[in-house]
Parts: sequence; C-alpha cells; structure tokens
Amino acid sequence: MSVPVFEEFVPEADCGCAGCAGERRAHALGLPVRAGGHPAAHGARRALVLVTAAGAVLGTGGTGLAAAVEPTGAAGGAPSADRASDSGNPQGNQEPLHGRGAGSGPASATATGVIQAATRSAVPTLRKTTRGAIVDRAKTWVTAKVPYAMDRYWSDGYRQDCSGYISMAWNLPANEWTGSLTRFADRISRADLQPGDILLFHNPASPTRGSHVTIFGGWTDASHTSYLAYEQTKPGTRKRTTPMAYWQDADRYVAYRYKGLTGSGGAGGTGGGTAATAFPGAGKFGPGADNAYVTRLGKLLVARGGGSFYRQGPGPRWTEADRRATEAFQRAQGWTGAAADGLPGPRTWSLLVTGQGRDIGGSSGPDGSSGSASAFPGRGSFRPGQSSAYVEKLGKQLVKRGFGKHYTSGPGPRWTEADRRNVESFQRAQGWRGAAADGYPGPETWRRLFR
Repeated sequence: MSVPVFEEFVPEADCGCAGCAGERRAHALGLPVRAGGHPAAHGARRALVLVTAAGAVLGTGGTGLAAAVEPTGAAGGAPSADRASDSGNPQGNQEPLHGRGAGSGPASATATGVIQAATRSAVPTLRKTTRGAIVDRAKTWVTAKVPYAMDRYWSDGYRQDCSGYISMAWNLPANEWTGSLTRFADRISRADLQPGDILLFHNPASPTRGSHVTIFGGWTDASHTSYLAYEQTKPGTRKRTTPMAYWQDADRYVAYRYKGLTGSGGAGGTGGGTAATAFPGAGKFGPGADNAYVTRLGKLLVARGGGSFYRQGPGPRWTEADRRATEAFQRAQGWTGAAADGLPGPRTWSLLVTGQGRDIGGSSGPDGSSGSASAFPGRGSFRPGQSSAYVEKLGKQLVKRGFGKHYTSGPGPRWTEADRRNVESFQRAQGWRGAAADGYPGPETWRRLFR
C-alpha cells in the first residue's frame, strides 16, 4: 500500500496501513485553524515538509512538485492544513500582500519559491517601527475611509478587514489574521497599554463569533475605562472613543505590543512618541498666546471633563476659558496656590497627554466649583439639551457597569436619548417600573450606580 508523500519525510511509526497513516498525519499537523489550531504551529510543521519536498524535487528534475506540496488525500490522506484554514478562516488568511494572484498558488510555485515560503513560515519577519509611525499609518486609512471587506485589498496591498488593518499599521510583510498576529507581539497588561499596541479577541473555538482587533490610541479618561480606538469595521475604517476593551466581549480582549518597536517612539504617550508628549514650554500658554499647542491643550481638557468651560472652541488663541479649565484640572489633582494658577506646567501637560491623573468631572462641577465626586448633582443636569461633565461621568459609569449597549458613540457631555435608555435599563435591573424607571437619574439611581 502506498504511503502519502508527507509520511515519507516525517514518519512516526512502522505501521503502513491507511488508518494509521491518517492518524499520524492528523497528529503531526494538529487541528486546522478553523477548529482552533494556531497557524504558527502549522507553519513550523509545513516548513520541514516543504523544504524536504523541495530538496527531493530539485534532485529529480522537478517531478512531483505539485504532489509534494498539495497531497490530494489519496491512500487515507487529508487535505493540507493551509487548505483547511483557507476555507474556514473568517478574517481572511495569512497571505501575501494583494492576496493570492494568478500563478501564486503552491501548484505553480518554483522550487526556490517553496523553500523561501518554508523559511518565512518558521520565524516571523519584524520590521522596525515606532509608535508614532504605527498611529500615522493607522490614520491614513481613517482619512481614506477604507471600506471594510475580507476579500478585497487596498492600494497598499493590505486586506481590508480588521487584521489586515493591523498588518498595515505594524508594516508587516504579509496579511495576517486574528489567529496569527500574536506571533509578532508580546502580551502585556491593559494597565501598560500605549498608543500603537493592540487589543485582540481571537475566538479559536469559533472565529466567526466575535473575533476582532483594534489599535489602542490612548486613554480618554483618568479611570482608564475608555480609550481612543482605531479599527477596521463595517462600513469602513474609523477612530472613536470606545469603552475598555470593546462594546461586546470586553473581558475577552487581550493587550499585545508589537515586538519590532524601536527608537524614541517606542515610549511615547499619545501616538506621537516623545515629541508628542514633551512639554512645549510655558511661553506657549497664557495671555496673547496663539498657536497649535493652545488648541491641543483645550481639546485635552475637554476630553477630561472641561467642556463646560468653553462656549466655543477650543482654538489656538488663549482665552479665559483655557485658564479656568486648566485651573479646574489642576485643582482636581488636589493642587492649590501657585500650583493651580490655570497656566499649564510640565506636570499638568504630562498628566493630560498621557491620560493620567483625575478628571475634572471627578472633583469639580460644571461651573468649576469644588464638589464631592459621589454627590448627586441634581436632576436638572440630566435633561434634553443639557451638557456637562456629570452627563459624561454618568455615561462612563453606565458602560463600566454593563449598561452601555445603546451608545453608538460616546458617551459624551451632552445628554442624549442613548443616555436615557441606558439609565432606564439600569433602573429596570433594580426591579423598578413606571415612573421609577423613566430613564432620568435621581439620587437613588446615582447612589446605586456609583456605590
């Protein structure tokens, strides 16, 4: 009885029956990717087989190359692991840039190409990059509004799905998928996340159910309950504030950091490396100042609960609104006197750009006055048309407690119908009905939500 060609190179036992041959192959190749196997393991095993096959082919003038690369299942054999993963992987496949074009399939490859492919599969290629470069590459797709597709490729060669987006941002040499990106990264804790890292949920049992990956762009609040996510999803690439770690399956996302980080950008804080986080100097702020740093300061303050100080803007010209918002942020840190004069120094700037410290909404009311973080601010703060730090604080706590399903964006400082519906869901979860579950928070709703 003939033994499948793979068995000639990696025999494991002396029994040549078809049943044993099939079992040995299944054991050697492991589970297919769609059943939970890891592509890296298949790559390592196939590397040995392909190199040996290529050597045999070169020694015989090329006869039998196609058979060595793609067994057909004869004599009790099974399809190759690559074929299995190709048919079952819902996030695209590990494949070259621009996909598999004409003549790129294994059956038409040259022996040299087979050897090169086998070598590549064993050890991933790491191209050096910085955090700033990763975020800049991610932004190119956001600007272009690249449509989501698992079977199409953008002009840069990367597949237009979530894992293709990460492959592009990390400048990987090929298109990866959610089951193989970890070969290029180290696992980290969520507390250590920095711009350019990723949050990955790969569901090996059923990759079609929930598997997804986003790029971490920086914290949007001091409590680290939300972050700026860059992601490729339907209908196209987007950047938006997202609850940690995602809208669904939040506890199943794992943080990873690209192994090829290098240079000053590797320790950056908000996506631009050291240059993006460095304090520009006291001279950039204060009466008469008019520059991009003032605009950035204002936007950072708004993100930390200072939106109520601005009737318009923020903009590049320094105003009293900038000073008051800065002072409120400084006082939220517990600073007084000259340390809370409303003019940003190195420490104020560092806390803002890295997302650290306390938010304004945590210890200041909408008018900038000091108040208790746990005190109910009054029913008037939660009505149509109202906008305050309390509304945003409420929304973030609802998300944290698992009652944020009605948000399609945000939460933010302006009261919306999504806020009301989420509050109503929380109230009904307490067993309340009727007027007690109208979606508008009262003292008891506030107390239970924040206790």
